[in-house]
Amino acid sequence: MAKKEEIQKRIEKLKKEINYHRNLYHEKDILEISEEALDSLKDELKKLEKKFPEFLKNDSPSLRVAGKPLEGFSKITHKIPQWSFDDAFSFEDLKDFEKKLENLKKKNSFFEKKDLQYFCELKIDGLKVVLEYENGILKTAATRGDGKVGEDVTQNIKTIKTIPLKLNKKISGIFEGEIYLSKKNFENLNKKRKKEGLETYANPRNVASGSVRQLDPKIVEQRKLDAFIYDVAQISNKAPLKNQKEEIDFLKSLGFQTNKNNFLAKSLEEVWNFYKNQTKIKDDYGYLIDGIVLKVNQRELQEFFGYTGKAPRFAIALKFPAEQKTTIIKEISLQLGRTGVLTPVAELEKVSLAGTSVSRASLHNADEIERLDVRVGDTVIVEKAGDIIPKVVEVLKNLRPKKSKKYVFPKTFAGCGADGKIFKPAGDVYYRCVDFSGKEVVKKKLEYFVSKKAFDIEGLGGANVKSFVEKDFLKEPADIFKLPYEKIEKMEGFGEKSVENLKKSIEEKREISLSRFLIALSIFEVGEETSILLSENFEKLEKIQKAKKEEFEKIDGIGIVVAEKIFSFFKDKKNIKEIKNLLKEIKIRKNIKNKKVNKNFDGKTFAVTGSFENFSREQIFKIVRDFGGKPAGAISKKTDFLIVGENSGSKKEKAQKLKIKILTEKDFAKMF
Repeated sequence: MAKKEEIQKRIEKLKKEINYHRNLYHEKDILEISEEALDSLKDELKKLEKKFPEFLKNDSPSLRVAGKPLEGFSKITHKIPQWSFDDAFSFEDLKDFEKKLENLKKKNSFFEKKDLQYFCELKIDGLKVVLEYENGILKTAATRGDGKVGEDVTQNIKTIKTIPLKLNKKISGIFEGEIYLSKKNFENLNKKRKKEGLETYANPRNVASGSVRQLDPKIVEQRKLDAFIYDVAQISNKAPLKNQKEEIDFLKSLGFQTNKNNFLAKSLEEVWNFYKNQTKIKDDYGYLIDGIVLKVNQRELQEFFGYTGKAPRFAIALKFPAEQKTTIIKEISLQLGRTGVLTPVAELEKVSLAGTSVSRASLHNADEIERLDVRVGDTVIVEKAGDIIPKVVEVLKNLRPKKSKKYVFPKTFAGCGADGKIFKPAGDVYYRCVDFSGKEVVKKKLEYFVSKKAFDIEGLGGANVKSFVEKDFLKEPADIFKLPYEKIEKMEGFGEKSVENLKKSIEEKREISLSRFLIALSIFEVGEETSILLSENFEKLEKIQKAKKEEFEKIDGIGIVVAEKIFSFFKDKKNIKEIKNLLKEIKIRKNIKNKKVNKNFDGKTFAVTGSFENFSREQIFKIVRDFGGKPAGAISKKTDFLIVGENSGSKKEKAQKLKIKILTEKDFAKMF
């Protein structure tokens, strides 16, 4: 027994010593002992843990050394939804962002007089990672995925030296950050590949993203990835953090590597000056950055502003000017969309832009072509707007061929119905099909209808949709639920089992939330976020169908143009008929998985304050929505309940004054 106790003590000392030297190296680029000596300590630790596996713990530095390659990645459902930021590219964009915040503040007398402060951080060009710790020990690591479900990359993340396996405090929580590859390690990697006769990589971000998704952790370790952690998504046993600055300091105290290049601004002018300075020195950093992120500094204001369907209202990403290159337009083609809109596309001579190969760029619409006076054969400047979408920004007319002619939209397009006629509605900037019943439009519309964002029907992907449309099995959405399975079974590539699986997948989707139903309809200029806004504000499809245009305009986040598109869609005879046919086959629920709305929640408004033992704030709001209630970011006379956790703020006092019913976490749980 005494011997085992001594071995356990030796293992703990080795772990402490190895971690000390590793931290010293990664934080200060200093090694007090040689790498060979450090390797010797690691080797001893591994041997002892192998001989005495009962002493091998999850916080051991030996676990950073990769084991056997993984056979595949399992999925992790995020406990905290993973949002993306809205983008800004100019000072005008920032002013629009602040104007929205000021308008929201006016709705609440408590926050109206509070001055906005912005905490600015560098936007690292890497891959987002979500880390969960339990009692200070790394439990899981996941990619962002679709925001709801990510890949379990825990074993690979354990090879990254700057992500602690054990925190400095026994604390449980979820933390978010960015995995990246330094410029130096990227250059060394490409030198090695070039020497070995292999193709070099385009940019560090792609390498970081690809490396994290390697099935062999040994490869991940060789890439020498790094990480900055920047957000506390959820925490236990800790008083609420008051602001972003406090949050960064807290992360650092836990042992995370944080980025020190941040700035607290008291005005947009100070934000802009910080941004302009970073634009000048961005290439001096040892890692890639593609802009800055500014967040409202005060946490109480963050909670009040809340989130839209896809992004936080209290934060925005201010991107650096995009990389630009010149190239030649070989042709202008038209791309047919699911709403029957034709988007002009510039077919380009291939060019490398922001680390990727670009051969096509959107020309957006007829007005944009006219504004640029873009023609086939023109030399143009192309950039990546937000480093994502290639865009033609300028035509170099001095280099234009003499015989070039203005681009004229054709009168017909092959994918548009029987006669292929196209037109541009008065006051619109888009050309559209006159006849939306053409097979090409139907294919694109139904492909989107069955996609993950909409009905999410597994086994009915793009190839099958196209095939079924060609055989006239599918002409409108309702046909999906009336497929002739006996005929499909005779088709090449299908059999009794595959048809049975397809039928099962379709039958499982005969009930859907209102927001997903709206997404699936392919309403022009209505995406996921707008669909959620509509479902939250109207709750029932019948109300949306009967609503006046002015009712849509009143919704924060829906402008006049989009309101007109929504109103027109639900007054179109063809759309009315298709929806009617579809409702004969499916049932719309109130954005919940439960078949029955809970009377305790139905129509009631819930607000939240403090931290909770068994729920995150997002989980509480999801439960409220699922049972037919309405989440609220702030307290008002219309609030029915305030759910109060530990370390509750001023909301509780205000609720008491307004005589709003206060619920504990247990009270809330009893309601459902």
